[in-house]
Amino acid sequence: MKQKTLPPLNWLRAFEVSARCLNFTHAAEELFLTQGAVSQQIRQLESHLGVALFKRLPRGLGLSEEGQAYLPVVQDAITRLAVGTNEIFGQHKRRPIKVRGSLAFFVHWLAPKLQAFSQAHPHVDIRYISNIWVKELDGEDDMEIRWGHGQWPGLVSQRLTWDTLFPVCSAGLMAKSPLTVPADVSNHPLLHVLGYEEGWGYWLNMVGAHSVDFSTGMQFDTLISTLRMAELGQGIALARSSMVDDMLRDGRLVEPFTQRIDASESFYLVRDSGAEQHPDAAIFSTWLVEQAHRFK
Repeated sequence: MKQKTLPPLNWLRAFEVSARCLNFTHAAEELFLTQGAVSQQIRQLESHLGVALFKRLPRGLGLSEEGQAYLPVVQDAITRLAVGTNEIFGQHKRRPIKVRGSLAFFVHWLAPKLQAFSQAHPHVDIRYISNIWVKELDGEDDMEIRWGHGQWPGLVSQRLTWDTLFPVCSAGLMAKSPLTVPADVSNHPLLHVLGYEEGWGYWLNMVGAHSVDFSTGMQFDTLISTLRMAELGQGIALARSSMVDDMLRDGRLVEPFTQRIDASESFYLVRDSGAEQHPDAAIFSTWLVEQAHRFK
């Protein structure tokens, strides 16, 4: 069956208002049109659909069965369009600051601090889009939170974390098989995060546990997954210090060893060096860097 083409929006709007008013004169006043124009749009819509939407009664208008069935569909569509338009383009041309970045950074570092920012700057809205393995800034992004060494051609970067690397696990896992020296991690599954240069092999080599086979274990694309699995007692994760403070504090994770190794990579605030910052983006950038130094 051939699908009906959508009728023009002005016809649908004329139908919706006329159906509410059940009076072409009142509908014309609301739409700032003449009565003749409204009547013509209704006729065109009815011709397009091949049905009569109104009953022309001696003392006004009534909806036909088809008109009664069609009205809620049209009202819902117009309402959704109005709401979506206002959300994206309304609020006196306010636009959210578009931040692309690590989901782990958002969940474990940024999210707990955002309430303070919102209270201090209620007029600034944030749109945070998580990304994995994206190498270049999107042209619509105001900034990005990126893990690395801090040097990217054409980009300005400001350091946000000063991380150390160390194993973490659940208290229950430690109770099953004590972790006394680093080599004891071989008695448990290792949880790996893809994409980090400094993973289990790096940490074990730095602490002298050369005999441990670090090639086995589950692999994930985000630190959130390994920390959650460690919390559930499913293995040992290699944590970044800036990501686990709260989890260590409330006992969801424990740190079995004293050896912490400085990470050469960190989280950075990154933006295009040639782009002029939106004023709200500048406010948020300044706040982020202040928070970074505060929690250093």
